[in-house]
Amino acid sequence: MSALFESSVINGMSLANRFVRSATWEGMATTEGACTGRLSDLMVKLVEGGVGLIITGHSYVSREGQASPWQLGIHDDAKMAGLTQMTDAVHRSGGKICSQIAHAGAQAITQLTGIEAIGPSVLLADGKVKCREMNKEDIDRVVRAFGDAASRAKQCGFDAVELHAAHGYLLSQFLSPLSNRRTDEYGGTLANRGRMALEVLRSVRQAVGPDYPVLIKINAEDFAEGGFSVEDMLELSAMLEKAGIDAIEMSGGTSSEASKYHSVRFGTIAKENEAYYRDAARRFKQTIRVPLILVGGIRSADVAERLVADGTADYIALSRPLICEPDLVNRWKNGDPAKSACVSDNRCFDPARAGEGMRCLLKVKAPRGAMAHHQ
Repeated sequence: MSALFESSVINGMSLANRFVRSATWEGMATTEGACTGRLSDLMVKLVEGGVGLIITGHSYVSREGQASPWQLGIHDDAKMAGLTQMTDAVHRSGGKICSQIAHAGAQAITQLTGIEAIGPSVLLADGKVKCREMNKEDIDRVVRAFGDAASRAKQCGFDAVELHAAHGYLLSQFLSPLSNRRTDEYGGTLANRGRMALEVLRSVRQAVGPDYPVLIKINAEDFAEGGFSVEDMLELSAMLEKAGIDAIEMSGGTSSEASKYHSVRFGTIAKENEAYYRDAARRFKQTIRVPLILVGGIRSADVAERLVADGTADYIALSRPLICEPDLVNRWKNGDPAKSACVSDNRCFDPARAGEGMRCLLKVKAPRGAMAHHQ
């Protein structure tokens, strides 16, 4: 599996292999969004398990952008001490860690924040207004909040930042004609719908400087009729490349009823169906030169190996498989190529929703791990 264990560099950040831990919601922060020892311990476990780059759970850049309870926040300076402890712990273990910065937009958890949700356009759900339309002052304020969050991330010792522009969160809402029905310079053409993401990138780049890795997570498509399409993704990626993005992580889907596929798909994956966004990734690689991180339904070592070896992707990102087996990368590296034990049943979210933090509820993984150590 040589291709997967090559070292590489993204804008000065050296990575030991091609594996990335893709962001998720761990549900392990305090109610105020502060980092906890449990969260730091989880990151260290991923380093010890062999992951080349860890991307944190999505961290909200301003209070009204919070998506979930016990979600990590990076919206004020009071959060910096805990985040610095996290990066210190990861670096002591020899790892690299990237902060994913995000705003939930219309998906914000208003009953927790007590603040009205905001989005590109007024959205209705069950006849009720889900969010109000952002004015220019709102847009400018959120753009600044992303820059401030990136500045905090750099000061806290994160090796990189990733902008969350996928899965129907705020920047993704601006990108989709289904949620963005504006008639000003932020709506209509993709150049207009992509304007906010590019303004956020500019704000973040000004905050962190030219020699600091800035990544972005985008959808291959929304899988919704009239939504963000693969053609939109290719056009947006070219715009991001020109604007100086350092790497792009490709995912897909949203939690909206309109999306045929949600961002977290359910059910076991046959090997021939692994890598959900493989075709979109191949199209991306034909025209875009920015390194591509591919996430979504990758469960087998040989599939991951082929994706990198044949140039479909530069990095392989895993999320649920690493919740199930934090040492999966080392297991594969040490010669046990058995498929990830993850069955994609999404039960790992249940303890997180109950306030206990995300964890795998599968009982079969212990003997398998033990077996791997004896081979």
